[in-house]
Amino acid sequence: MKISVITICHNSETFIAQTIQSVLSQTHPDIEYILVDGNSHDRTPEIIRSFGSGITKWVSEPDEGLYDALNKGIGMASGDVIGFLHSDDFFTHEKVLEKVAEVFAHDNPDSVYGDIQYVDQADISKILTNRRYGNCRLWKFKLGWSPPHPTFYAKREFYKKYGAFDTSFDIAADYDCILRFLVKNRLSAAYIPEVMVRMRVGGVSNRTMKNVRKKWREDYRAMKKNGFGNLFTLFLKTMRPVAHFIKSPKYLFE
Repeated sequence: MKISVITICHNSETFIAQTIQSVLSQTHPDIEYILVDGNSHDRTPEIIRSFGSGITKWVSEPDEGLYDALNKGIGMASGDVIGFLHSDDFFTHEKVLEKVAEVFAHDNPDSVYGDIQYVDQADISKILTNRRYGNCRLWKFKLGWSPPHPTFYAKREFYKKYGAFDTSFDIAADYDCILRFLVKNRLSAAYIPEVMVRMRVGGVSNRTMKNVRKKWREDYRAMKKNGFGNLFTLFLKTMRPVAHFIKSPKYLFE
């Protein structure tokens, strides 16, 4: 099984090398690694170029935002399965994609996901929060649950059939995509009960109150677009991570 991993980046010279290395160190034998750079003006293109043939395909050009760049990556992908790794995130160990492939081969689900871990930007050995998600159930979505997009792998055929990211969203197109796949079209999802990805927290945060309110509006629009959920669902989705924010308040407000 060929797995396409897509990383999008822009002026990401600080962490992009570790992200790339975490993909290239994976033991799964058939990985297509795609990088979409948004015309960076720092050393990002130079760093990408330094990995040579380890990167299957990459492009550096202007884009129209995060989800436009992700859609470019999907358009470049030829794998059986597509997943995403952000430019400041990294896999927890070298067998993550091997495990993903095993679950697809053994259980034949439409998609796979696992857990994530937030770590300090300056000290990645410092774990700020653990997010464990459990098995996918339709009723959980009504309570504001959704699997973490950085660990979400879906068969490429479904991006062709049901569409990729809706670029009319600025923040919530990943949530919209998951609702479209797992709720509206009832694709199956297998849960891997282990931390697959570590995400850095810190630095310049975009979690201002203005953006938090915008995310609420976009999450609600994604629910209505997919014919699922209501204001109570939105409230529960908003409250779900509060315990994690209390443990690490700088994740919400920097």
